[in-house]
Amino acid sequence: MKMPTGGKKKTKVWVVENDQVRPRSDQLVTEEPLEIRLVLPHRTIALTMRTPGDDFELAAGFLYSEGVVSSREDIDKISYCVDPDLDGEQLYNIVNVQLREGLSLNLQPLERHFFTTSACGVCGKASLEALQLRECPIIPNGLQVSVEVIYSLPDKLRQVQRVFSSTGGLHAAALFDTQGQLLSVREDIGRHNALDKLIGSVLLSGKLPLNDSIVLVSGRSSFEILQKCLVAGVPIVCAVSAPSSLAVELAKEFGITLVGFLRGRRFNVYAGKDRIHTII
Repeated sequence: MKMPTGGKKKTKVWVVENDQVRPRSDQLVTEEPLEIRLVLPHRTIALTMRTPGDDFELAAGFLYSEGVVSSREDIDKISYCVDPDLDGEQLYNIVNVQLREGLSLNLQPLERHFFTTSACGVCGKASLEALQLRECPIIPNGLQVSVEVIYSLPDKLRQVQRVFSSTGGLHAAALFDTQGQLLSVREDIGRHNALDKLIGSVLLSGKLPLNDSIVLVSGRSSFEILQKCLVAGVPIVCAVSAPSSLAVELAKEFGITLVGFLRGRRFNVYAGKDRIHTII
């Protein structure tokens, strides 16, 4: 298999406008499958539809969010699969993850992930009780940011969404500091994949937890988006669209500030408003 071509592909479309039809070239978001495998035990743990790129970060972030690994040191190696029957050709849609020797594994929770769509991940398959059993800590409450910082986040994200600007079909997850400085951004056709890539990049660089950070996601904030942010220690989660009811419950239960409908100079705070110091 050839190396994935990246985040977008060209196509021909016909534009219908005011009863006139004209052809033009357009850009589409690339969507391809990614199989995530463990080397030992040899097992496929997830199959997701994603936009090629940052695949190792996606795998690392997924394993961290699901509690399979708890630190960078738990991962010995991540590589693309090599097919011995094809003269050692690399298979760029299969990622092998080799965990450190002796790591105790509980893979049962991953059974729900065997196939994950790019659209909605595994929404509704987890519960607050499962997070409590994993002993996820409540996020400390000392952090505060200004309302002006929250206002500024969407524009800063749009300025760096390279593939979205040409396709209009890509989600993003961005990491900011408390002054609103953009630290990192990842894009993918799936909201959950974009966040896994972002968290995976921080995990592999040894910078977790994210106790002094803000995460902004495009689209809505689901339970799984909040779950991933909780495991990474993110105190403030913002979204340009609505949260789900279970996302709000999780935010309240674990002390996360949850902002939704962040557009222009307006947003809703669904939990943890004390961290935004102008509205205490």
